[in-house]
Amino acid sequence: MKYDYLIVGSGLFGSVFAYEMTKRGKKCLVIEKRDHIGGNVYTEEEHGINVHKYGAHIFHTDNKEIWNYINQFADFNRYTNSPIANYKGELYNLPFNMNTFYQMWGVMTPDKAKAKIEEQKKEANIENPTNLEEQAISLVGRDIYEKLVKGYTEKQWGRDCKDLPAFIIKRLPVRFTFDNNYFNDLFQGIPIGGYTKIIEKMLDGVELRLNTDFFDNKEEFLAIADKVLFTGMIDQYYGYCFGELEYRGLDFEFETLDMENYQGNAVINYTDRETPFTRIIEHKHFENAESDKTVITREYPKEWEKGEEAYYPLNDDRNSELFAKYKDLADKEDKVIFGGRLGMYQYFDMWKVIEEALKLVESLE
Repeated sequence: MKYDYLIVGSGLFGSVFAYEMTKRGKKCLVIEKRDHIGGNVYTEEEHGINVHKYGAHIFHTDNKEIWNYINQFADFNRYTNSPIANYKGELYNLPFNMNTFYQMWGVMTPDKAKAKIEEQKKEANIENPTNLEEQAISLVGRDIYEKLVKGYTEKQWGRDCKDLPAFIIKRLPVRFTFDNNYFNDLFQGIPIGGYTKIIEKMLDGVELRLNTDFFDNKEEFLAIADKVLFTGMIDQYYGYCFGELEYRGLDFEFETLDMENYQGNAVINYTDRETPFTRIIEHKHFENAESDKTVITREYPKEWEKGEEAYYPLNDDRNSELFAKYKDLADKEDKVIFGGRLGMYQYFDMWKVIEEALKLVESLE
């Protein structure tokens, strides 16, 4: 059987593409190596709670067109992302705002908070930051860096902040208002009923094969479609011919508790270096689920190894140069198109994934 498009991966990018091309009368086949659709936005209901199986996914965007687009597949609630930071038992509001500064220093006015930060920046006297530590201190001072940036960042990247490039933190959000809304975007929320229902609607009427690894029958899959959208790792597609791109991995530890409310917030970050996980997610707070149980997830960042799920591209100079070599190969392809976070080796927010997929569809019309 011949297809117009073979789509490798049923994550958000592949599913938007399959939906749009099917709508245009194209015959699509989606193959997925996992036993479920949705990629990392996959949610699964447990005890009446929609559990984000691959970490917290909060939809946010300033793009009204993208917001309207995703809302055709689900109604969204008014969830506002207001994470809490736990530093050795001390609690701080995020992002850095007047609540944080009051908790940190007891200051109650924007002028006093600004003066405190400026005083610490002046003491540090860093004119040209050469690493992430210097960059962060030059932006927010030493106290905020030591308690709320250093440990969390070192766990996230698996490296000392002094060994991380300054460009990773180009800016740190600092607000001199009492506002705990993490995102500045105009539109924000969680799909009522979970993300999996969105992907199900996108793939309704599209031929789908789960538990199907493209690399088990690469030549056969390439032969059954006019074009292939590949949303996996670009270096894997090319047999790692230039070497492996680097990623950060994650381990998730799920626990169901016989209580209604474990931590009182959807996301609490653990910002000290000694706590092995970066955050605890309590899923019921995303949709205010009513249940006599609660489900929590502890997230443990780790070094990525080949064969494991890749989460965050390490876009440092070395990897960017390596990716450029793979992209040169990809640009010469007539049949295969690369898309998504792994195919384009770039971390995307969900709205950007949708925008990039729609751009690709338009370019092929």
